[in-house]
Amino acid sequence: MRHKVAGVKLGRSKDQRKSLRRNLIKELFDHGRIQTTRAKADAVRGQAERLITLAKRGIRASEIQQVHARRLAAARIGDAALVKKLFDDIAPRFESRPGGYTRLVKLGPRLGDAAEMVILELVEE
Repeated sequence: MRHKVAGVKLGRSKDQRKSLRRNLIKELFDHGRIQTTRAKADAVRGQAERLITLAKRGIRASEIQQVHARRLAAARIGDAALVKKLFDDIAPRFESRPGGYTRLVKLGPRLGDAAEMVILELVEE
């Protein structure tokens, strides 16, 4: 039974899952939208929204808390340039929005294996 088991395995080992999620989040923040399977998008969506919320709180906080928020984001993303983009470009866009920073758009099944494909994108406002 899977009662109270957090996360989705996605048919990968722990390190592969961590790397996949990190890469998908990087591409989402870099390009603003990614095309992937529904399972991967569902696994990544929550973490991406948490990072945007962290950045929003970080830009309104004191100087010490700003540094702490940037370090937390850097530990989760692993790319200093992308952390700068997150805090300077992406988070201020969603300053007045209380949540729901991403959108899933269904595309239909993939031809090869009929996996349900979606576009995961940052909401424009």
